[in-house]
Amino acid sequence: MDDLEKAILISFDESGTIDQGLKSQAIEYCQRIKEAPTISSICVERLFTSKLVQVQFWCLQCLHDAIRIRYSSMSPEEKQFIRKSVFAMACYEGVDDKNATVRVLESPAFIKNKLAQVLVTLIYFEYPLIWSSVFVDFLSHLNKGAVVIDMFSRVLNALDDELISLDYPRNAEEVAVAGRIKDAMRQQCVPQIVRAWYDIVTVYKSSDSELCASVLDAMRRYISWIDINLIANDVFIPLLFELIMVEGLPEQLRGAAASCVLAVALKRMDPQAKLNLLQSLQINRVFGLINEDTDSELVSSIATLLTGYAAEVLECAKRLTSEDGKRLSTELLEEVLPSVFYVMRSCEVDATFSIVQFLSGYVATMKNLSPLIEKQLVHVGQILEVIRAQICYDPVYRDHLDVLDKIGREEEDRMLEYRKDLLVLLRSVGRVAPDVTQIFIRNSLASAVSCSSEKNVEEVEAALSLLYALGESLSDEAMRTGSGLLGELIPMLLSTKFPCHSSRLVALTYLETITRYMKYVQENTQYIPIALAAFLDERGIHHPNINVSRRASYLFMRVVKLLKSKLVPFIEKILQSLQDVVARFTSMSFPAKEMSGSEDGSHIFEAIGILIGMEDVPVAKQTDYLSSLLTPLCQQVESLLVNAKMQNSEESSANIVIIQQVIMAINALSKGFSERLATASRPAIGLMFKQTLDVLLQILVIFPKVESLRSKVTSFIHRMVETLGVSVFPYVPKALEQLLAEIEPKEMVGVLVLLNQLICKFNASVHDILEEVFPAIAGRVFSILPRDAFPSGPGSNTEEIRELLELQRTLYTFLNVIATHDLSSVFLSPKSMAYLDPIMQLVLYSSCNHKDILVRKACVQIFIRLIKDWCTGPFEEEKVPGFRTFIIEVFATNCCLYSVLDKSFDFRDANSNALFGEIITAQKVMYEKFGDNFLTQFVSKGFLAAHCSQDVAEQYRQKLQSDDTKAFKSFYQSLIENLRQQQNGSLVFR
Repeated sequence: MDDLEKAILISFDESGTIDQGLKSQAIEYCQRIKEAPTISSICVERLFTSKLVQVQFWCLQCLHDAIRIRYSSMSPEEKQFIRKSVFAMACYEGVDDKNATVRVLESPAFIKNKLAQVLVTLIYFEYPLIWSSVFVDFLSHLNKGAVVIDMFSRVLNALDDELISLDYPRNAEEVAVAGRIKDAMRQQCVPQIVRAWYDIVTVYKSSDSELCASVLDAMRRYISWIDINLIANDVFIPLLFELIMVEGLPEQLRGAAASCVLAVALKRMDPQAKLNLLQSLQINRVFGLINEDTDSELVSSIATLLTGYAAEVLECAKRLTSEDGKRLSTELLEEVLPSVFYVMRSCEVDATFSIVQFLSGYVATMKNLSPLIEKQLVHVGQILEVIRAQICYDPVYRDHLDVLDKIGREEEDRMLEYRKDLLVLLRSVGRVAPDVTQIFIRNSLASAVSCSSEKNVEEVEAALSLLYALGESLSDEAMRTGSGLLGELIPMLLSTKFPCHSSRLVALTYLETITRYMKYVQENTQYIPIALAAFLDERGIHHPNINVSRRASYLFMRVVKLLKSKLVPFIEKILQSLQDVVARFTSMSFPAKEMSGSEDGSHIFEAIGILIGMEDVPVAKQTDYLSSLLTPLCQQVESLLVNAKMQNSEESSANIVIIQQVIMAINALSKGFSERLATASRPAIGLMFKQTLDVLLQILVIFPKVESLRSKVTSFIHRMVETLGVSVFPYVPKALEQLLAEIEPKEMVGVLVLLNQLICKFNASVHDILEEVFPAIAGRVFSILPRDAFPSGPGSNTEEIRELLELQRTLYTFLNVIATHDLSSVFLSPKSMAYLDPIMQLVLYSSCNHKDILVRKACVQIFIRLIKDWCTGPFEEEKVPGFRTFIIEVFATNCCLYSVLDKSFDFRDANSNALFGEIITAQKVMYEKFGDNFLTQFVSKGFLAAHCSQDVAEQYRQKLQSDDTKAFKSFYQSLIENLRQQQNGSLVFR
């Protein structure tokens, strides 16, 4: 072993026992040798002498790189030497030592594949112009036996992988070279290669099935571009089917033959010729093979063959217009469909075949046929069987789906996505054959109902999912009247208790399905009792799985919203059934940590609120119902607040969770009560909610720094604004005072949103409240927000920065709401005047520079409204000293001119265009209020400084004075675009 071989072995070592320094030296040494001018001869010599696979691989890789990278700079002698040596190795010829060559060909498969890759690289550069005889020469060596035949197949496969196959992306040069090679091969040697394939398979089919399979695999790749008559003839096709059908042959060989037949079926050609070819295959001879072991490799290959064949027949049927063509394609399709349906239900289908795409295409051929003939109706039933089989969950995941662990979640997400197209197909089938579809679903459901075993969880869930999906294609009228079999299906569904109802999937699908068909119950009120039972017993809200129980609560709330007054006679029964659920929600045993988003369990209180909040409920009963719910909840909160100061942190944390639950319950409950009922028709209801609000506001006093509680109380105040109307006003100042104490940026957003709600609902009526709290809010906000721009770039996307940005956006909305609801006088109150200048500077800067165009638009709207409110006319006394000058000299030029001159302002953007509209309005308002004072300043300090001509300035004056705002906007946009071309941006306000 010389130094090079030692270095190669060390560089390939992965044991970790070699010193890293030594390994680096070995790699460096190998690299130096690789760059030597004599590398080709070094590699060839080693390939004919070395037994070490690492050395063989390294040498072949070096040869491959040498040819690929510097072929054009090689001398003719070097090219000839490499060509002769590589071909000798591939064809089992010796140059100096024949025995050494045998070692290369008997090395592991990856060495032979690498040798094939090197030879293909030579073919890339030299065939057919330089080395025109490569394939013919290779064919003459096949009589040497299996070793050379195997190598020849590897070369053909490598040629396909590296150059010809369109399964990989190719550049234009590679496509051109591939075309050149294919044309030359078709002309020179393809018939001889095909003859060699036939002879090899005939000779070796019994003695070397693995070799035959590799030959057929190579042939499969080439069928797509060689003359199809070389394969699709009376000689080769019978041989392929013989290989498929003979039971004694290995499955690998039989499967390879099936893949070749599929390649023939997939050959691209004229549809009529293609149909004749497909007919000639007599594919029905393999139908019996798919009834064997469905997990076998052969059955998988036959399944792929049949589905591919059927897809090609269907494609011919779509493209052919002649009667004979349509008749023949229909016959072939009807012949193969039963086997295809069996494959779809029972076998692993090749990933490249889309079941949905094929079946959708077939169903589409039925759309114009009315009525469907019996055979087609049978096929519809089989399609429905396929859909049902395909949407079934794998029982392997049953436990994971029940507990919904990581594996269960992933499988559920996968199936939700996978089912989408299948259920679209179901609806298509339902439109083509509605009666057959409904009968099939009825029978599926009846079969699920009649089965007394818990083992059919997946089948039950699939049957329910089919019924659920059917509902998406039904009209409201069909749903209400129970057209077709719905009048039978829905009562059956409502009264059913499946043995496997404990399964989370079955329970959820059942509840979703009966909710979907609830419009039928709305119309047929005799079914209300059994519908309620489905939600209230162990199938729904009392289901042992908390995820099912919570989802049932949400769906029950939707049902209550739909049925409303029709449920009044059942209120007593419903409340009685829910007593334990209501009590558990606000108890220590409630698993609060598992609460997730909207399904937190509080929907049961919303449902109760809707039930008892209707005016159809007698006032005395309504008062009793509400009191029986609110009184214990409020007492529970009061008790926890009294004990709060004497508890340790662990007890306090537990009680905070309970208080949160109580607030959520009361909040949800209140949603059922309208403002009219609580304040006008039944004020006693409003009084109970006021008393409740009094209690809950105490939470802010006892727990002033618990963000979760502050958030929940704020949410309840929002509700009370809607429920109590103006009668909530006495409670607002106290609530805001507590919320503003030691407030964090995230919480300040909530306060501003609450104030926005109050302003938008009550307008100027909230003036006094707003005037009182505004100084505290402004002071706190300006102490939190940075004076300068927010940092950008790496490291700036922190949670703190995101919270501050959210606060800033909400502040702009708050200021805009104040200004546009006749409340701008709040800015001018004695206590607020100190913040007027910071507010104006902030709004000005943002109107010109903020990254969010919608924020800029809101800021411009603020100025428009303030100009209208504070500036009565050009000669009137100023309401706000200095404001007029600020607007004319600062806002007008910076916002209305320089900010839009900046090329970042994109007129093609819809939001930017809306902002530009506000800027146009601002100029109109400024001219209306300030007259020539504005015009003179804007033209002289703005336009002329921006190198605008006097003529254009005069045109601006005329357009501004006209009543045609649209024409003014168009003119001003053109003006800005022209100015951009004339100036370099130095005047743009930053």
